[in-house]
Amino acid sequence: MTGKKTFFDVISQSIMAPSASVNISGVSSGVSLTDGSIWSQLFGSVSNSGKSVNVNNTMKLSAVWACVRLISTSVAGLPFGVYKKSSDGGRVTATDLNVYDVIHNSPNEDMTAFQFWQAMVSSMLLWGNGYAEIVWSAGVPVALNFLLPSRVKLDTDDEGRLRYFYIKPKGGRREILRKDMLHIPAFSLDGRVGLSAIHYGANIFGSAMSADDAANGTFKNGLMPTTAFLVDRILKQEQRAEFRKYVETVSGALNAGKSPVLEQGVKPEQIGINPADAQLLESRSFSIEEICRWFGVDPSMVGHGAKDSNWGTGLEQKQIWFLTFCISSFTNQIQQCVNKRLLTAIQRRQYYSEFSLEGFLKADSAARSSFYSAMAQNGVYTRDDIRVKENLPRKGGNADVLTVQSNLLPLDQLGSTNPASDVRAALINFLRDSEE
Repeated sequence: MTGKKTFFDVISQSIMAPSASVNISGVSSGVSLTDGSIWSQLFGSVSNSGKSVNVNNTMKLSAVWACVRLISTSVAGLPFGVYKKSSDGGRVTATDLNVYDVIHNSPNEDMTAFQFWQAMVSSMLLWGNGYAEIVWSAGVPVALNFLLPSRVKLDTDDEGRLRYFYIKPKGGRREILRKDMLHIPAFSLDGRVGLSAIHYGANIFGSAMSADDAANGTFKNGLMPTTAFLVDRILKQEQRAEFRKYVETVSGALNAGKSPVLEQGVKPEQIGINPADAQLLESRSFSIEEICRWFGVDPSMVGHGAKDSNWGTGLEQKQIWFLTFCISSFTNQIQQCVNKRLLTAIQRRQYYSEFSLEGFLKADSAARSSFYSAMAQNGVYTRDDIRVKENLPRKGGNADVLTVQSNLLPLDQLGSTNPASDVRAALINFLRDSEE
């Protein structure tokens, strides 16, 4: 019998020749059976609970979806630009540098900057690494093409340096040179390749999937435990079939809230575990906390936790913790990889990329106002500096002058007078004399 080979036919042939490339649907994929990393990404790791854990089915867990969405969108929503160091210790935005437009506005022809960095951070969270191919023109980076980590295979040369191979969607593979690859690893043990939370946390994610399956099965049965029926006689095969059909009718009646009638000699007996006894709700709650621990997110940030800790100053402190210990670990890694791969050694002496973490203040007008007030009163920002940050035009004149509160004096000037205090004292004396 001839015809189109199935996927499992291809696998069987590959087992006979493990060094051969796998051909799926008539197209060579360039993946051999010994490419364990590729196969593990396709089929996932098997957890102790028996569940196959991969990126696709793990993302169906609400806690995983919430953590990945929260972190990736938070990082992608921050302003990201390139700055030039000034001789006075300050900096100016390097909008004239081509790298600025690539990372801040348009990484490639298909994606906005937000979409690109969201995809990169999501890859770092799920696969442990984010990949993008750098497109050069006259020695200048002009685009960053996002690469799905499941299609990138890593290898090393004779000197131990990383080599990158991209598995093409329509078959075959091609090598991407190191200078053309923007590789951003997440948490890493060797400093080069990031570790996948999905792979290392397979048991946790598998347990969460099993708990979800158990809960769904319980609800499907109308919250009724599994029931067996004891019959005081031996039934023939046709009698068993008829009785099973009757049991299905009984189960339907139970789910509908009706009371079934059992024949003489038939006694129901519970053989399943009551959901309360199995602590199903507690298990699912614990799974959420465990998943959040793998991604470094406080459970309250994804809508899980006690109500008294999700509002007021408690939530505010958690947001600061989230920014300090979670978001900054991704922004710092991205910044340094961009500096290393997209800027030359000479450019790095003057230029650097940086996320503006102050972007988180945009949603909190009270905190933003307090921050600006403190910066202006202590001579750090001018009024024009603040107006620029609020996308307002400069006023010039005194608005571009650093000012401090007049009651802030050096210790050696305490008790001394100045023109302002003399005028104030004269005014007070004049008012006092007028009243008399």
